[in-house]
Amino acid sequence: MADAAKKTARKNPLFGAAVVKAVLRKRNGVSATSALYEGILRDLGVTDAQVEEYLAAHAKEVEQTIRRHGRRGD
Repeated sequence: MADAAKKTARKNPLFGAAVVKAVLRKRNGVSATSALYEGILRDLGVTDAQVEEYLAAHAKEVEQTIRRHGRRGD
């Protein structure tokens, strides 16, 4: 069941946008409201408010994904 949840999360546009926002937040001098982030939101058809809500509910999962892929925002 956990594997199915992981696959579903990876196909979820909110999950993708949440990962991008979390990485951007960790980088000094790069705002999560950057043109890149705004373009991603537009392409995925989600809003920043939806991403914030998703992050609040799935912060641990998003952080684990970032760590697993070696993108810690350094």
